[in-house]
Amino acid sequence: MPLTRAIVKLPSSTFADGLTTSELGAPSLTLARTQHERYCEALEGCGLALTRLPADERYPDSTFVEDTAILTARGTIACRPGAESRQGEVAAIRGALPHVVGAIEAPGAVDGGDICDAGGHFLIGLSSRTNDEGARQLAEILSELGYGSTTVDLRGEPALLHLKSGLAALDDGHLVAVDALAAKAELRGREIVRVADDEAYAANCICINGRVLIASGFPRLLRSLRDLGYDVLTLDMSEFQKMDGGLSCLSLRV
Repeated sequence: MPLTRAIVKLPSSTFADGLTTSELGAPSLTLARTQHERYCEALEGCGLALTRLPADERYPDSTFVEDTAILTARGTIACRPGAESRQGEVAAIRGALPHVVGAIEAPGAVDGGDICDAGGHFLIGLSSRTNDEGARQLAEILSELGYGSTTVDLRGEPALLHLKSGLAALDDGHLVAVDALAAKAELRGREIVRVADDEAYAANCICINGRVLIASGFPRLLRSLRDLGYDVLTLDMSEFQKMDGGLSCLSLRV
């Protein structure tokens, strides 16, 4: 089923005050907003109609809308982010979410960045932001919607903030994955496009209606995807990388 819509949110003037483990320096708000606009144009070029939400100065991380909800073809699940400073983002965006059918409740915690829809079967990352109770609640809601799920424990992988920091699902069933995830038993039997450790950031890519969007500056993954026949578009993500964000983080797509 093709994707048709996406929700995006402009980076706020407080963007540089957000959470990050990166040591790449402070982001430029001007450049971040330029990169965000190029990102939005790319989504539109892939056939998506955008809901563009204004910046929210209260929440520096709120441009990373992915963590607030999980959109499926059968309904939306509101998340409860694992970082306390981000939990207010869910209420702030809820009015824009289509057909909410469930929500993660305390003490559960789920970040949308830990959830990968792999062809209608959901991979749920257990991380510093998504806990066991949140994963249990999410699996139950997904089951009620007719979806299966599998948990993948990332808590021994400090380089991975979220599951989708190192994993992406492509339309044809392939997964793009860093070595640490490709070796997980939960992914056994799947076709995997491996990402070298020094290009790990590029694993956070998105596939939209046959086109793969990846961060620019990672030639080996770009070549691997093109050699496999994928139509690939590269986007400069430097300012979002400084804030632990990637391509998937910046939109909710359905």
